[in-house]
Amino acid sequence: MSDQTATLDPEVIEDHAALDEDYVLTPGFVEKVVDAADDGDGMRLRSLLEDLHPADVADLMGFLTAEHRAVVVLWLPPELLAETLPELDDGIREEVLERVPAGALAEALQELDSDDAAAVVEEMEDDQREKVLSAMPAPERAAIETSLAYDEESAGRLMQREVMAAPQFWTVGDTIDHVRSQSDDLPELFFDIYVVDPVNRPVGGVAISQLLRAPRSTPLSELMEPVNEIAVDQDQEEVAYIFEKYHLISAPVVDAGGRLVGQITVDDIVNIIQEENREDILRLAGVADEDRGSSVPEIVRGRVPWLTVNLATAALGASVIGLFEGTIQQIVALAVLMPIVSAIGGNAGTQAMTVTVRALATRELNSANAMRTFLRELVVGLANGLLLAPLIGVAAAVWFRDEDWRIGLVIAAAMVLNLLVAASVGVLTPLTLSRLKFDPAVSSAVFVTATTDFFGFLIFLGLATAVLL
Repeated sequence: MSDQTATLDPEVIEDHAALDEDYVLTPGFVEKVVDAADDGDGMRLRSLLEDLHPADVADLMGFLTAEHRAVVVLWLPPELLAETLPELDDGIREEVLERVPAGALAEALQELDSDDAAAVVEEMEDDQREKVLSAMPAPERAAIETSLAYDEESAGRLMQREVMAAPQFWTVGDTIDHVRSQSDDLPELFFDIYVVDPVNRPVGGVAISQLLRAPRSTPLSELMEPVNEIAVDQDQEEVAYIFEKYHLISAPVVDAGGRLVGQITVDDIVNIIQEENREDILRLAGVADEDRGSSVPEIVRGRVPWLTVNLATAALGASVIGLFEGTIQQIVALAVLMPIVSAIGGNAGTQAMTVTVRALATRELNSANAMRTFLRELVVGLANGLLLAPLIGVAAAVWFRDEDWRIGLVIAAAMVLNLLVAASVGVLTPLTLSRLKFDPAVSSAVFVTATTDFFGFLIFLGLATAVLL
């Protein structure tokens, strides 16, 4: 190491590195890519990007503007471009696909497993898809077209058709020799060898680690273990649940006749779990599926419908206040205190709703324990109310003692009752929506906040009218 390098400031060294200690692209590296793109220096871009992991290239695309992405993507080597495309956010991938010539895309897609290639082709416009598929060799084109024929978000769409299968009568030695001689026709990465009967139905599986430890003369039938078969039309959420519950690394996919047609590996399931969690988080907030590549009009179109619904529910709460206009005119302190009741109720309802939606998503909640869960949240709501009510009650009584100390009693009682309402709707709303086959993550938040606002105002102002007037 030279003396000059040895005396560099740590911040300068980090600025020249692609990733920092948290595996995030450094601002200095992104700036160098931007400068090379501005200068049209393609060789400089290629030298900067060729050693990056595809996931880091995809992350870089999210930091760049559309103009810079258009330059960078043209200088990605075919193999790196192929591995980067599945990693991109949906909006950015659509934009990138429009920039790459059909021939280059066809070449890049041949580097991918069939499941990843199908996921990329699915994002293309019809005319572009036709051009790209026409430029691909017949076997690869047929594999992609078969994958696209399955329903979206099904196991068939998720699986890769490349799979390692062996007949029951093979030995360990036969299997190893086949893997070595036919490596070009096998998946790039696989964890299990599926043992099949004469009509290609899986009868068991052998882990690679177990295969390599066994003598060459050992029949596969002595090593194989039962496998969890995935139906080709099974929903991807169910597939993810099976993988998570049984700690699977891979699983065979079978058609209606039970014949082996592909496999699903754990890397695909990790993506599905992350995607579903991301969607649920966004939906709980009433936000459409957004990413870094979303434009302002797309974001507005996704958010306005739910804001409109929230506007309608807010008007419903305001209508309750209008019913007690006379009470509020006589006791102005109520206008100061009533938002507290509704706000605490809304937060408590959101807590119960979030826990319930998560339990439904992970299948920890069903008809067997629904009543127990409901009663537990009801007790939690009561306990929270009994803990918080004295605090707000005493504070209100002291604050408004010159008007009427009984205001403290009214808000304390309203707090307890509204927290019971919040606990009830926080559990019952997702359960009801799930029973009606609606996604509870999409609609629950609107119903819960509307209900807690409505009853919060109604209970507080109703008690105030009855007690104080």
